[in-house]
Amino acid sequence: MRLEQKIEELVAPAITAMGLVFWGCEYIAAGKDSTLRIYIDRPEVGVTVDDCAKASRQISAIMDVEDPISSAYLLEVSSPGMERPLFKPEHYTLYIGQKINVRSRLPILGRRKFKGELIEASAEQIVVEVDRESYEIPFSSIDKANLVVEL
Repeated sequence: MRLEQKIEELVAPAITAMGLVFWGCEYIAAGKDSTLRIYIDRPEVGVTVDDCAKASRQISAIMDVEDPISSAYLLEVSSPGMERPLFKPEHYTLYIGQKINVRSRLPILGRRKFKGELIEASAEQIVVEVDRESYEIPFSSIDKANLVVEL
């Protein structure tokens, strides 16, 4: 089980009990400067700084007891924001028809970076149209993805 999945299992119930949604998390390993970033949301109204502070206290307590990360790290709790990261298949289905950025672990048809319209999303893959060309990207190949907001 990936570390991010274990953390979700540990903290999502507490976040849900606070009336919030666990959106996702990412662990950035950098020695003593490692960061655990947890994104929370509240449908329709968004999250406040107070929500983040309360969630941070809850998450810290759980992480101290369960100790899934043995080394030192900085905990950040925030809203996913407008250019929200996309972690799960259900996140992608919410944003079909919108522009996204995707970086794949390995090249797909000669490229690793895709910025274009999200055309399809299933449980196994997404389809992104870049420069009038469609790319099928399996979830297992996605390194990072987020919405693109154009103002």
